[in-house]
Amino acid sequence: MTTAPKAQRLEARIDSDTKDLIAQAAEVRGLSLTDFVVQAAYSSALSTLEAQRLWQLSQRDQQLFVETLMMAAVPNEALLEAARLSRARFGP
Repeated sequence: MTTAPKAQRLEARIDSDTKDLIAQAAEVRGLSLTDFVVQAAYSSALSTLEAQRLWQLSQRDQQLFVETLMMAAVPNEALLEAARLSRARFGP
């Protein structure tokens, strides 16, 4: 997390039970309520964006894989020669 000057404000309305729970967790971590909430939100934002990025890469990779499978591969001379040698040595 960056340590840039704090110029922005973020507010949220929550019920007292939720605030108490968050305050307890902040105390366990030795943080102020504000620092705990900001750290938790920041961490969640990073995780969310990373998961979304991986999912996008996964979709692109999946598409590329399918396209590669669908293309007819033409064997080169070295592969054709290896196949001929294999058939000559081991049979059809």
